[in-house]
Amino acid sequence: MRALLVSDLHYDLRKLDWVLAEAAGVDLLVVAGDLLDIASLVPLEAQIDVVLEYLARAAGATTVVVCSGNHDLDHRTASGEKATAWIDEARASGVVVDGDTVRLDGWTITACAWWEGTETLAALEAALAAGAAAREGPWLWVWHGPPEGPLSWTGSKHYGDPELPRLLAQHRPEIVLCGHIHEAPFVPGGAWAARHGDAWLFNSGHQIGPVPSHVRLDLTARSATWWSFEGVGELLLDQ
Repeated sequence: MRALLVSDLHYDLRKLDWVLAEAAGVDLLVVAGDLLDIASLVPLEAQIDVVLEYLARAAGATTVVVCSGNHDLDHRTASGEKATAWIDEARASGVVVDGDTVRLDGWTITACAWWEGTETLAALEAALAAGAAAREGPWLWVWHGPPEGPLSWTGSKHYGDPELPRLLAQHRPEIVLCGHIHEAPFVPGGAWAARHGDAWLFNSGHQIGPVPSHVRLDLTARSATWWSFEGVGELLLDQ
């Protein structure tokens, strides 16, 4: 199975065009959060409409799995926590979104929502419990924020998800595809790939320009490659 990981597109239409063009060439397209950009001059509602159209078109070409990130929040829950509602609309187009689990080529794949507090964390944990019950074969998570470590390093500070290490230990997925920390692959002490227990975690990072930095995984050959304007990387998952 050939998978493509991108993240942190931040409503860059050039990057969205590139992702759409690449979709037909892979078996699995993963967008690990932050499709929208809260700093954009384009109103959030307009961004949402455009991104939903891109996702629908990509889902017509391949399996698309998307999780929300901190820029994708658009409403508040009953307890006042920020959450993402718009992404659920993509499900009608066949996109696998927050809370969903899908089976593909022997893998179980779960999209994990960005959480802001106890209510949204509880919903995330319930989705993982459901995914665990349906799990057959290796498990892959799509999760915006990596745990503390080289994938969460900005060059001056860690911004790791504090709950992810506990959930990794509890459920033991094989692969976690992340984003969120733009600088991690580009700074000393950071990385685009790292081990956490038995799991491989990846963060493609973010770069300026029409092509997103990205990770390509061949889950049959058990290999991964990272590409960016600043350099490339390659590893074997069984090393």
